[in-house]
Amino acid sequence: MSTQNSDNNNSANKNQIILGFDFGLKQIGLAVGQTLTQSARPLTVFKAKDGKPQWHEIEAQLAEWKPDYLVVGLPLNMDGTESDMSVRARKFANRLHGRFGCVVELCDERLSSAEAKSQLAEGRAIARQDSSAEAAEQYGQAMSRNKRDGTVD
Repeated sequence: MSTQNSDNNNSANKNQIILGFDFGLKQIGLAVGQTLTQSARPLTVFKAKDGKPQWHEIEAQLAEWKPDYLVVGLPLNMDGTESDMSVRARKFANRLHGRFGCVVELCDERLSSAEAKSQLAEGRAIARQDSSAEAAEQYGQAMSRNKRDGTVD
């Protein structure tokens, strides 16, 4: 959804705010990250009905954080092929772009979701639904590192 250009090299030196989304049919996790510290933290989990969120809730978060761009986790199969959920996640990313005019990037989530669930199992978070926000945090951290280093996966 995006390409690297000279603007990315200039923006690598300034702090950028990233909102990361972990798309799901029943819930969508949200995290905020920044390129300066290469860190991210979970914010919230939106309830969704068949993958459709209450768009006004997302709009409120966008207004509060004013992100430079958004990241949506892309749930590919382990062999890298598309899954039914990856098609739906792409559609969600396109809707974010269409509704809000934000730059949206996709982030391979194959290992991020597993890492988030592993951290939850170790007691880092208590509620099961937090795994969506934790996964979104992983995407935000990965994209923060990539943007700061001037690379895009």
